Amino acid sequence: MIGAAVPSPWSTYTEVAPDTSRLLVERAHDELLAGNLGDRRLGDVRALVRDSWRRSLASSVGAESLPRLDLTADELEDYRRAHPLAGVMQMVRSLLLPGSAEDSGVVVAVGDASGRLLWVEGDRGVRSLTGDMGFVAGSNWSEAEVGTSAPGTALALDRAVQIRQAEHFNRYVQPWSCTAAPVHDPETRRLLGVIDVTGGPEAVTPQAQLLVDATARAIESELLVGRLRSRAEAPRRRAPRAATVRHATLRVLGRDRALLETEGDAAASVLELSARHAEILLMLASHREGLSAEALADLVYGEPAVETLRPEMVRLRRVLEKQAPQLVPLSRPYRLPAELETDVQHVVSLLDRGAHRVALAAYTGPVLPDSVAPGVEELRASVRATLRESMIGEAGVEALLAYADSADGREDAEVLGLCLRMLPPRSPRRPGLVARLEALGAETTT
Repeated sequence: MIGAAVPSPWSTYTEVAPDTSRLLVERAHDELLAGNLGDRRLGDVRALVRDSWRRSLASSVGAESLPRLDLTADELEDYRRAHPLAGVMQMVRSLLLPGSAEDSGVVVAVGDASGRLLWVEGDRGVRSLTGDMGFVAGSNWSEAEVGTSAPGTALALDRAVQIRQAEHFNRYVQPWSCTAAPVHDPETRRLLGVIDVTGGPEAVTPQAQLLVDATARAIESELLVGRLRSRAEAPRRRAPRAATVRHATLRVLGRDRALLETEGDAAASVLELSARHAEILLMLASHREGLSAEALADLVYGEPAVETLRPEMVRLRRVLEKQAPQLVPLSRPYRLPAELETDVQHVVSLLDRGAHRVALAAYTGPVLPDSVAPGVEELRASVRATLRESMIGEAGVEALLAYADSADGREDAEVLGLCLRMLPPRSPRRPGLVARLEALGAETTT
């Protein structure tokens, strides 16, 4: 028997059982994605959600896409340190995560005005599960990126909202419910960011909305008090000008001819490197402290072939001087004068944050697959091992199943067996896993 009929907070019907309400919204979502924008079932959905779905479609948001990670670990640390909401995070924790945050049953996220999550804290288990769908610090949860969700829609409408399960545009997010409220500059009313509480049904109660709204107002008051106090103490103090930043990324996953991407205030460029130059730059990016000529030669050639390395370094410098002069290596020891990020670091950073599914999508293949440079082979094996260990030890079943379908996981009996144990007894995915395990000659009992 479906639950008793009660006033529904997420349906246009005045009274409908909770499970029936969810099914009505799910069917309306299916019709929307099928292109039936005039289907009568859309009338079963709250206008706020229906309008957000249509904006999501207009923005070409995928119903099963993963959010973009806009900020690397270093960028995230620098950005949130300077963000206006950094100074009120302790207040957020005390109001929304009292007691033991590790078993609170919810996660609390604080994002900027663009929808990028800057802090994600709370229940360890919930964070692990939501991390699989990319709900991690540094990811972009604006409505234009992931569709209907409490933080993104609250920013789009500039008002507090609650989004329940199937009301989310993205199917990966539909197991969750969330309440969010925007935060404004107390003087100019400019949008500063958003506060979100995500979890189960307890995250979308009327009490949850009152608490999130009250927290947003308390933050604005605290910002105003702090600002007035600062003016009184240092009326003539001026904020320093932000430094110009140039960003460079080396892409080596699934590629033998790496791509060097650089971005600056004026322009961006992409440079394809030779296999040898890719190996050298990757080793220097992985050893920020620098390498002696002998050590670098050993990592690249497998022997201390310094006389072979030096002319190659001259050629690499000439290549970089034209398109990326800020990365021309220094000598004694060989080192890079500026930060060079790699897509390898990006994947590892995602795994560290618990974004297993996003990390798997970012892992486009082994590090420089055809390279036999000892340093590259070691890094390649390390990344594979880190990805596998993180998937086995921490990932949810959906992320683990995706890994089992990847080149690294499809013949991994331990991974397939773990997927089988994690799936419910009647899951339609079980027979395929059993067949794959039997083909590998592995045990299939659970």
